[in-house]
Amino acid sequence: MDSKHIVIVSPALSDANNGNWQTAKRWADLLGKHYRTRITQAWPDGAAQSMSDNILIALHARRSAASVTAWHAQRGQAGLVVALTGTDLYRDIHTDTQAQQSLDAAHALIVLQPLGLNELQPQHRAKAHVVLQSTTTRKTLHKSTQRLRAVMVGHLRDEKSPQTLFAAARLLQAREDIFIDHIGAGLDAQLTQDALDTAAVCANYTWVGALQHAQTRAKIQRAHILVHTSKMEGGAHVVMEAVCSGTPVIASDIPGNVGMLGEGYHGYFPVGDARALALLLERCKDEAGFIDDLQRQCALRAPLFASEAELAALLRVTQSL
Repeated sequence: MDSKHIVIVSPALSDANNGNWQTAKRWADLLGKHYRTRITQAWPDGAAQSMSDNILIALHARRSAASVTAWHAQRGQAGLVVALTGTDLYRDIHTDTQAQQSLDAAHALIVLQPLGLNELQPQHRAKAHVVLQSTTTRKTLHKSTQRLRAVMVGHLRDEKSPQTLFAAARLLQAREDIFIDHIGAGLDAQLTQDALDTAAVCANYTWVGALQHAQTRAKIQRAHILVHTSKMEGGAHVVMEAVCSGTPVIASDIPGNVGMLGEGYHGYFPVGDARALALLLERCKDEAGFIDDLQRQCALRAPLFASEAELAALLRVTQSL
């Protein structure tokens, strides 16, 4: 094992059960095969441990900016890596001074899918690495053809655009053979009320609320299709989890989704377009071969999300330091 110590700064820890935490935990486990690793919410976090850290990987350019600044003040760029999330790439680095300073301070940057590079200025793109995230493979289950079960996974917040799902559910409320389960915590009061209102008038829509990760993966595995309506994503865990569970995806045509599923994927709809989403769900139920076509396309992408590939990409980053 290399003698270097890696600290991963994550603005969210296990109680948040979100993408940042899942990324931090998986990277700590993968890199732990080669380095001593730990996760913290801020750096420095204790004199004895902090003094021994050689590499800092900060998730989120804006929310981890204080840790990035503290490291840079003590050590300069040496060993400093910033991993960019969806809100970083598609919002904060264009408008927020702290996020922009994090880009300048870092020795290396990480984006979670190749189209993320397009958001960076040339001087930042030159030090950026693509690290596609990974997940375990699940057996593809046999599913009934009598009804279509769709699942959406995403906390109720504006970036996930749950309003698009609510509107699609209302357009489909007369369909007794298309059901939608919506997993995610009610983080926004208005969106939570909208979910409850949709469930009250649409028998085919159920807001499940927050679930543990293992329960969520089981729901994805049992569904016919995963729906992903986000306005912005760095590279969504649930997309790769569906792909690696044999469950195809219907997704908004944002770069974060296209970077994961490929330019020619047939399951995209314009972001915010509830009617187009509803029509795709109807095609999945009514059009022979359509869902099988999506599944074939997803299966071709699955090897990209293997843990061996993610570890190799992470090691290229650490070795570049």
